[in-house]
Amino acid sequence: MMDLLGYGAFFLTTALIFSLVTLGLNLQWGLTGLFNVGVAGFVAIGAYTSALLTTPDDAARLGGFGLPILVGWLGAMVVGGAAAALTGIATLRLRSDYLAITTFGVAVVVQLVALNAQKLTGGPFGIGFIPRPFGGLAETPLLFNLSNLAIVFVVTLIVYLALEHLSRSPWGRVLKALREDERAAISLGKSARFYRVQAFAVGGAIMALAGALQAHFTGFIAPDNYLPALTFQVWVMLIVGGAGSNIGAVIGSILVWAIWAGSGALTSVLFSPEQQARAASLQIVAIGVMLCVILLVRPNGLFGDRPRRARFGKGAKAAPDESAAR
Repeated sequence: MMDLLGYGAFFLTTALIFSLVTLGLNLQWGLTGLFNVGVAGFVAIGAYTSALLTTPDDAARLGGFGLPILVGWLGAMVVGGAAAALTGIATLRLRSDYLAITTFGVAVVVQLVALNAQKLTGGPFGIGFIPRPFGGLAETPLLFNLSNLAIVFVVTLIVYLALEHLSRSPWGRVLKALREDERAAISLGKSARFYRVQAFAVGGAIMALAGALQAHFTGFIAPDNYLPALTFQVWVMLIVGGAGSNIGAVIGSILVWAIWAGSGALTSVLFSPEQQARAASLQIVAIGVMLCVILLVRPNGLFGDRPRRARFGKGAKAAPDESAAR
């Protein structure tokens, strides 16, 4: 029973970290309409920044300042937000697919730097000995996982409430206006590029914070943690939950991670160790099937707005009559 509770806390902690990444993407895409396919790159920036700031000194690489964990998290947000702002300034003139290709290239560059800049990032060996919150409780997994779950829950709740407030503020209404009708928003004196860079920077800072939390939760990071599959997972989480909905971003992350983890556990039971490497692709199949089913039933996601359906019969005849009377 204790082991089950410990695993449940570990599962929820990981799911909430994904929720943070999805909330950042929801601000960029769901609220502003910015097609970011470089999610993994901004998560990696946050993880490596916090790791370099908080790990002990290491002669094999730069960094290792031994600063408090909270300083590492704040530093990750600053660096991640700055990187996203610079990316936005350089690329937000582009539209849809061109912006997607550019942001994907940024993520690939970040992953290659992490892989090859061994003096800074540890190269393929990654960075270890990252301080973990409540590290003294590591010998009692249940308490350790529950303590980390409490921290991640509080951080996620703060970010969620802040984004809910921002989405209802005048700033959030401008972003929605730019997403729905850019020309109309510009005609009212709003700078499309200025607001989009802001949204892109804030979303990147949230993704970097999630990367920092993940780094300190696991205590080790490596370039293989930030492959394009991470971006795929986060996009599926947002689509399933419903773009434009913060609660949908959280619920979608938990649901997709549950299916991902559950399918991985199922393949480890059903297949022999020699076949498990190939069977791991069934996780992608499970996510793909779930995505197709949800999009057929709820095209806008679980918490997205229902599309209006054309009315037939008496309702369809009554509508023109009402409009004509007006």
